[in-house]
Amino acid sequence: MAQDRAPLLASPPRAATHDLLTWALTAHPDALMPSAFNLNGVVLIDLAVRAGYHGEVVFVDTGYHFPETLQTRDRLAARYPGLTFVTLNAGATPEDGQTPPDLYARDPDACCAARKVAPLQRYLREKNPSALLNARSRDQATTRADIPVVEHGARIKINPLASWTRPQLEAYAREHSLPVNPLYADGFLSVGCWTCTRAVRPGEDVRAGRWAGQGKTECGLWAGAGKL
Repeated sequence: MAQDRAPLLASPPRAATHDLLTWALTAHPDALMPSAFNLNGVVLIDLAVRAGYHGEVVFVDTGYHFPETLQTRDRLAARYPGLTFVTLNAGATPEDGQTPPDLYARDPDACCAARKVAPLQRYLREKNPSALLNARSRDQATTRADIPVVEHGARIKINPLASWTRPQLEAYAREHSLPVNPLYADGFLSVGCWTCTRAVRPGEDVRAGRWAGQGKTECGLWAGAGKL
């Protein structure tokens, strides 16, 4: 499938997104969906279900997630009983011995690698899906400005929301009464671990609250040497 380089549309490209998801589920019936249940992820889950997705939604519990994030996961699992919600590293805590308790502050890349990237990589090696559905969009951050709709690499990554804007995502979530993480209304436009996430300030990128001031914008799942 050709890479999407079309300009952003005034209204959500729902028909094109549905067609892309229909193609993806036909071409890759074993596809998995990693998710952290941010606004993009919640919208993608709903769109994928409408296109016929019945697979896994895979979440990595780092031990540092906000309670609101875990509650959002549970609300989504109740809303979409036809999906299988998988939590890796379930029950992780800051004191579980997986990493030194101060690692997130002195070496956030290493903390992400150990607590988030490694568990998902292990699971993907076990399941070996031919493709991943993920919810990144180009307007989230400069590091994502050029993502294609179909991305090749270690695994095929299908990005159905690549051209969606934040207002379009918000409108879709309102229209369908989706269970968005309540922290979103408090300015947490991208929610990661509580240790490394703050609310976004006016004029900042959606992901500016992630690892603020640490020169880091990605956890390592989608960029870097260990990317999926």
